[in-house]
Amino acid sequence: MYEYAIAWEWLTFAVRWLHVITAIAWIGSSFYFIALDLGLVKRPHLPAGAYGEEWQVHGGGFYHIQKYLVAPAQMPEHLTWFKWESYATWLSGFALLCLVYYGGADLFLIDRSVLDVSTPVAILISLASLALGWILYDLLCKSPLGRNTWGLMLVLYGILVAMAWGYTQVFTGRAAFLHLGAFTATIMSANVFFIIMPNQRVVVADLIARRTPDPKYGVIAKQRSTHNNYLTLPVIFFMLSNHYPLAFATAFNWIIAALVFLMGVTIRHWFNTTHARKGKPTWTWLVTALLFLLIMWLSTVPKVLTGESAEAGLPSSVERFASNGHFPAVRDLVSTRCSMCHAAEPVWEGLRAAPKDVVLESETAIALHAREIYLQAGRSHAMPPGNVTGMTAEERALIAAWFETAAEGS
Repeated sequence: MYEYAIAWEWLTFAVRWLHVITAIAWIGSSFYFIALDLGLVKRPHLPAGAYGEEWQVHGGGFYHIQKYLVAPAQMPEHLTWFKWESYATWLSGFALLCLVYYGGADLFLIDRSVLDVSTPVAILISLASLALGWILYDLLCKSPLGRNTWGLMLVLYGILVAMAWGYTQVFTGRAAFLHLGAFTATIMSANVFFIIMPNQRVVVADLIARRTPDPKYGVIAKQRSTHNNYLTLPVIFFMLSNHYPLAFATAFNWIIAALVFLMGVTIRHWFNTTHARKGKPTWTWLVTALLFLLIMWLSTVPKVLTGESAEAGLPSSVERFASNGHFPAVRDLVSTRCSMCHAAEPVWEGLRAAPKDVVLESETAIALHAREIYLQAGRSHAMPPGNVTGMTAEERALIAAWFETAAEGS
């Protein structure tokens, strides 16, 4: 069983790495094409049907790029499609969601002090919310409201804020932020799969059949692409938020999430305006800084964390690890080697809160975090950082023996 834990850790690492790689590819190409589109210049010598052009220099060479608003007069010989960056990012992200949050639902997904549900029910709520988000968003875009850019954006923002609140009423704070990112990323990837790519295929089919493509397909695809552009930065924050308990595990976590979406808009507005050569709206950075200061304040008022509870709804494995014969020695070891950081009031200089909000001051907390202690200090030397407390090889072997014998039930 303990070797299974190590194998599972490596599997999640591999999928997480894949997710990061594909996300970089998708976000990079998305940002590039938005910047390219905004920087296009209309000139009189352009070919018929061309909307604009831009000259760029990179890697020791010059690039001359022209955009056709609808389509060129005939199908080009070579056409590069940008789709698998999006698909692979969503697929790897969903796989990671299954491995970490569905596979470890008792620890990471369910907080029984928030909502006491079984693992299958929690997973069904998760899946249904992701599907519902896309359906509702797509219906709004196709409704008369979809023709009102600002009205649509306000309604969509209201939905995101409602989902931020809703997720915190169902899952742990950590899972709530992760799901808000997955909710938004599902909309973004579904835009590519269900709208942008099919519309481009219609235009290509018209070109092959020597028909004049309908410009509405490009307009619709452009709207969805713009939405994706403004949602990208908040999604990145939520995907990394599990490292920051002051964001996801505080009383006002859903308000913090709502403000993160606004920060994403202000930052992207600066870049988009600059790329379009319409000036540099420096006021956006002031607004972003003020929003960030407000988030910092909300994360400490009150200073009562409401994310994962260390005492309520404990998994059954806690009793097994706490009753193991090695536990008294491990408890004393953790108190000696780890308590200066992993305490309600850390004594290590510069620390105001326990790293990742992991407080190891009770037997229950130590048993609850048995797997993390085993992986971080028993089977690896990740903790303590730089071995600042001088943990010995024998002490690490004790931690390993504790976890492994308890996992085996002996």
